[in-house]
Amino acid sequence: MDLTQLEILTELEPVAEQYLNRHLSMAKDWNPHEYVPWTQGHNFAAMGGKDWAPEQSQLSEVAKVAMITNLLTEDNLPSYHREIAQNFSEAGAWRTWVDRWTAEENRHGIVMRDYLVVTRGVDPVALEEARMIHMTNGAQSPDGWGGFLEGVAYVTFQELATRVSHRNTGKACNDPVAERMLQRIAADENLHMVFYRSLCGAALDLTPDQAMPAITKIVTNFLMPGAGMPNFRRNSVVMAKHGIYDLRQHLEEVIQPVLKQWDVFDRSDFGPRGEQARDTLGQFVAKLDNDVVRFEEQRDRALARDAARGLSHQL
Repeated sequence: MDLTQLEILTELEPVAEQYLNRHLSMAKDWNPHEYVPWTQGHNFAAMGGKDWAPEQSQLSEVAKVAMITNLLTEDNLPSYHREIAQNFSEAGAWRTWVDRWTAEENRHGIVMRDYLVVTRGVDPVALEEARMIHMTNGAQSPDGWGGFLEGVAYVTFQELATRVSHRNTGKACNDPVAERMLQRIAADENLHMVFYRSLCGAALDLTPDQAMPAITKIVTNFLMPGAGMPNFRRNSVVMAKHGIYDLRQHLEEVIQPVLKQWDVFDRSDFGPRGEQARDTLGQFVAKLDNDVVRFEEQRDRALARDAARGLSHQL
């Protein structure tokens, strides 16, 4: 017999408290202002200076795309808080975690925006316009998703995916200040992922035939949280093409390590429903492995064409 959401939350609250305390013992407090090169800053026209112009940016086009995408993703924090709070309890360790997580995540948008504005890395007016659109649209779970099990499965994979994207964006910026900043953010994302992964693993142990279909639904329909932002499809293609976040990273650095941590393919506590969901997941992962090869072949051809066009323009 399936457990209700209230029963699952009640059973797992001691686990949530355990991992909350673990997180608090490991989390490092840090100050966004200490990661921004303030001496590079200058007034804009409204304060008697000059407005932004493309030649002021020291970032490559790929780095700009990645920084904007990552920042706008972080900007939608109020929507994520709402979604997680609705799927967790509003009392006890659950509420403490959601509020603490939100406070830690809020630093990410603060420091990234300060860095981009001070260094004039991107057009601040266009960035603000995109922020208004993205936050007004908000973020919500797709139809058919909902409840604790699917919610905690999603944030497990999402936090890890975000960590990968931030770290690779830092490298693409070719700026030690940006790389240090994004490494700091990625460290937060990793600790958040560990909390959610631990909770989802405990749910899998508690009610495997309910948790396994939820995990399968999330993995087979996964979307990054920024999917609704302006130009997301084009920007995600650029990021994949240049190794910021691509299909191989999604499979080998996000999906496979988490599934291995949960021992999904070797555990023996599933009933028919759990077995069916695991089989579906296994088929999807196998297909994704083949898709990775095809994607990389297409990417290599596209990059070769780009390189040839660049050479012909030089000639």
